[in-house]
Amino acid sequence: MTYSERLQARIEATGSRLCVGIDPRPDRHESEAAIETFCRGVIEESAPRAAAFKPNMAYFEALGPAGYTMVERLIGQMRETGVPVILDAKRGDIGSTQEHYAKGYFGRWDVDAVTLSPYMGFDSVEPFLDWPDKGVYLLGVTSNPGAADLETRELADGRRVFELAGDMARKRGDGSIGLVLGLTNASPEVLARFPDVPLLVPGLGAQGGDLEALRGAGRTAPVVINVSRGILYPEHGDSFAATAQEYANRIAGVLG
Repeated sequence: MTYSERLQARIEATGSRLCVGIDPRPDRHESEAAIETFCRGVIEESAPRAAAFKPNMAYFEALGPAGYTMVERLIGQMRETGVPVILDAKRGDIGSTQEHYAKGYFGRWDVDAVTLSPYMGFDSVEPFLDWPDKGVYLLGVTSNPGAADLETRELADGRRVFELAGDMARKRGDGSIGLVLGLTNASPEVLARFPDVPLLVPGLGAQGGDLEALRGAGRTAPVVINVSRGILYPEHGDSFAATAQEYANRIAGVLG
């Protein structure tokens, strides 16, 4: 079964398109042990409502070597739940370096998918495609204001830079290459320029993205909407389970 098929099966089994981002803020916790305990609680409570988990490497790398061993243990817990794991690493380097990243993430940690920066060209993506049951998400239009500096710039032929990443995603027809689309920068015009490949959509919750931008898109490839801070550090103090269910319901109300 391909990554896209596994993800779609999870969406159908749960009725949820929610991707739970695991982005612990070290300054909100008293110790590394407290961070891990916190993350384990998030994973356990939100798993029944999650289409995917997305641990963000930056928040664990900030802890030094202890962060690497921590995220490895947490990925093990995520895998035990049966929820697909998207590692948010945004790697982009020459082919031989990418080959080793792929071995580490897919071979040792056995995550289901990883985010990549495509701006060194398709040969920097290819090493990850040697794992036929895994998936990658290329940065298309991200959720930050700086997306306008490069990603949405117009090319001489009238297309936008992010459409070049879309061309890369089309090179494989099995859904192994998806795209990142930031909800805060989504619009019908932008979405119409995206190929029908799996989408990872950050920006809902604390970043203020509007789900209505995705209504009626009519896509067939699986789409998951990421929420990180909105679940980990909710303003109203509800449980992780209740907050995850609330977001799952909101997403279903727009995307089904």
